[in-house]
Amino acid sequence: MQLERSTVKIGLERPVKLLHITDSHLTLVDGRDDGRKRALGNRLGGWDKEENLREQIAYGEEMCDLIVHTGDLIDFVSKANVEYAKKVLKNEKILFTAGNHDFSQYVGESWEDKAYKMNSYMQMDGGLGVPMFFASRTVGGVNVVGIDNGYYLFEDWQLWRLKREVEKGLPVILAFHDPLFEESLYRRHTELHPGAPAYLAGCDEEHLLPYSEFRAVQQRPDAPTLRMIEYIKSEPSIRAILSGHLHMNYESELREGLPQFVTGGGFCGCAREITLV
Repeated sequence: MQLERSTVKIGLERPVKLLHITDSHLTLVDGRDDGRKRALGNRLGGWDKEENLREQIAYGEEMCDLIVHTGDLIDFVSKANVEYAKKVLKNEKILFTAGNHDFSQYVGESWEDKAYKMNSYMQMDGGLGVPMFFASRTVGGVNVVGIDNGYYLFEDWQLWRLKREVEKGLPVILAFHDPLFEESLYRRHTELHPGAPAYLAGCDEEHLLPYSEFRAVQQRPDAPTLRMIEYIKSEPSIRAILSGHLHMNYESELREGLPQFVTGGGFCGCAREITLV
């Protein structure tokens, strides 16, 4: 396991440890799936994705207070993937929030919108057996809140729910799949992947200019998304953000005192232990 370690000072009576994992991209298939899906079983080859996930969970169970998975647990919706994911998420020590691939049928074959997502959700017989769009867990005096933004967007009902969580009066750690736009993260990702979009939620028009029309339309924030991001940046009880999606490790601040941790792909063994003190 390639373990990063980070610390966030929020004034706790005792330390709380979170294990952040993301982007496991399980590619399990069998004879119940069609040929196109069986072919996808070879995606992201070269790593034992299930063994990496087992190792990460075992470490989190032994060493941490909570395991936070920020999406793309599965690479696409297959019978075997869904069954395996449901078994994993029965572990009560895991807080999960969805990524875009958790609803993907054939990986990039279609425009992904709310209707597409809900169609996949119903095909999974109501998702992966746990809340996928909004979830929260209190551990050691900290409220960890997971919110689905896997299609680069937030919804107003999620903002309403987040405000209710804030009213509990505890420090909040947010967890979601797509990182929020931040200048240094944007630059770093585009340096590593010239010509590719930065795949961040909340990019303004200036930073969308280099994108293809397809990617600009896909990732342009709408009004509810902008409202959510403004609230996140302005609410002092929100103390850190955990995100994934980019398959790289990076730390930056959205504002002074609000770090955003991007953790590398779990499929290749990456994980991050975050100590809250």
